[in-house]
Amino acid sequence: MRIPDPLILGAGPAGCAAAIALAKGGARPLLIDRAEVARDPLCGGFISWRTAEQLARLGVDCAELGAHRVIRLRLVVTDRSAEAPLPAPAWGLSRHAMDSALRTAALAAGARFEVDTIRSVEGLVAHGSRRDWSGETLFLASGKHDVRGLARPRMARDPALGLRLRLPPSPAVFRQLEGTIELHLFDGGYAGIVLQEGGSANICLAVKKSLLTRHGGDPALMLTALGKDHPAFGERLGGYWRDCPIDTVGAVPYGWIAQDTAPGLFRLGDQAAVIPSLAGEGMGIALASGVMAAQHFLAGGRAAAIDYQRQFAARAQSPLRLARLARAVAERPVFHAPMLALLGRIPAIAAILMDATRIPVAPSPCASAPRC
Repeated sequence: MRIPDPLILGAGPAGCAAAIALAKGGARPLLIDRAEVARDPLCGGFISWRTAEQLARLGVDCAELGAHRVIRLRLVVTDRSAEAPLPAPAWGLSRHAMDSALRTAALAAGARFEVDTIRSVEGLVAHGSRRDWSGETLFLASGKHDVRGLARPRMARDPALGLRLRLPPSPAVFRQLEGTIELHLFDGGYAGIVLQEGGSANICLAVKKSLLTRHGGDPALMLTALGKDHPAFGERLGGYWRDCPIDTVGAVPYGWIAQDTAPGLFRLGDQAAVIPSLAGEGMGIALASGVMAAQHFLAGGRAAAIDYQRQFAARAQSPLRLARLARAVAERPVFHAPMLALLGRIPAIAAILMDATRIPVAPSPCASAPRC
């Protein structure tokens, strides 16, 4: 079956942002996702002020979704901490809530939706479990999960792994985390903790594979050890975390950027650029890439994919470079005490660094599309 309008593989933030912009520009994009209902992926529970602005332009209001308002950063090392205000209010919001709202907005704008698991891609043909899908243009928005035929390179000797668990609402944890996102630093990794809608606490870790290997490859054993060695982190875990499922994703190529592509293939989100998670800008990259890719397609068709990919790579270069440096520093204990001291003495430095790792917000959908 040949579909004249764009195929979008993945109905997460990047795919839905592209679908909204394409539909408002006069196209009839087809979103293909393996799940009929939006799931709750591991990454993306923190919505920066810049990302919230982009969501609002796409028709999604974080406050209306019950997101938890965040106004400060707390840096934590073992049992010591330092705080700094965020440049502007941010939000804690689950991916299920955000992705569901974006899907609704995409369908309302005129996008279509099909359920299928894409096994591989050859050229611009997506081979699914149900059928093959082909079109003149393909938007790859599969998130951190690669699709066979378009996989990103894996060159890290000690790759990063992502883990996430969500703790049920607790009055004690709410008091500790109200209005705050915490960043806990370890030897070989870090954890971000933020409250989300309903008062649940989202704990997302990025650790080197070697750290997990030292604990027999068992995430529960690793978390137990981290809780003992880092009292503040152990306090946040509390006594009920073992009853919570631990989600994992492996071999995350932090720092990778797609520098080029082929005509008709637009890479979005983590398939375009993978920023280290401590920057809290993964969702911003997803949304900005989706809108920017759609605008290039509406202006220049399938041939515009090459210019889009190169321009987006240039836009993402500076935030990713700084985030890679911050990650390298955060994972080394020798820098932890100086980081706490610097933040305690000059809180404003955190706002400067956080602003510098934001991706520029893409214009509103249709702002530059000739068919709007």
